[in-house]
Amino acid sequence: MRKLEIKNLHTTADDFEILKGVDLVINTGEVHAVMGPNGTGKSTLASTIMGYYKYSITAGDILLDGESIIPLTVDERSRRGIFMAMQQPYEIPGVTNADFIKAALQARMKEGEYLSLYRFIKEFDKCVNDLQMRQDLPHRYLNEGFSGGEKKRNEILQMKMLKPIFAILDEIDSGLDVDALKIVGENINQMRSPDFGALIITHYQRLLDYIDVDYVHIMMNGRIVMSGGKELIEKIDKDGYEWVRVELGLENGETKPVSTILKDCAFKGQKEK
Repeated sequence: MRKLEIKNLHTTADDFEILKGVDLVINTGEVHAVMGPNGTGKSTLASTIMGYYKYSITAGDILLDGESIIPLTVDERSRRGIFMAMQQPYEIPGVTNADFIKAALQARMKEGEYLSLYRFIKEFDKCVNDLQMRQDLPHRYLNEGFSGGEKKRNEILQMKMLKPIFAILDEIDSGLDVDALKIVGENINQMRSPDFGALIITHYQRLLDYIDVDYVHIMMNGRIVMSGGKELIEKIDKDGYEWVRVELGLENGETKPVSTILKDCAFKGQKEK
């Protein structure tokens, strides 16, 4: 079992504090969902784990199997097995999808090892078919001229090809219609294994209808204020987020100390580790 651990993480951008003490542990074999209102720090959490330069860590740590990854660059974190599907994927004219993924795969191989072109093509074609994408995808420039839904499926394609240890999916559902949501959800489920863990960031229940989620966390004002199982998804879909503030006695912009939150909102039936 591999472990990704976020410990009392505080993050700022332009001297403004966004994350205010996030604690979260993800093990391989688990899928976690983080939900919450706009502007609560969900995407900041994803970007900070991946090492995006815009965010500065002022306290806390991010550990992969007990070792801090904060000193590592984005590409070093990627080589260690962390993958992020971006909320707004970049377009890269002149670089084809196939060449981009081949370069990423080759970068993960040991010195002197080389990618098998036959195996790459076979796996690429299978993933394209699984995601029901256009057959000319290998020759298209990365995300150039893609619809929003195509860009999001392309992120999942990269994840399937790279086979990370931990995947962070930042609002992968935006831009997807109902049919595409089902396809993406099914492909994420196919990735589930003892060697894979995922953190899914979303606003809505609709994507999580198609994904087997183990834990759900509600984030407000830069902290995780409540954690539980899939029953939280149904409650949020029905009643929104205001009930969380009421139940925890929170005012707008206020969070309880983490110790109090964990006491009040401990997992019911949490798996033994």
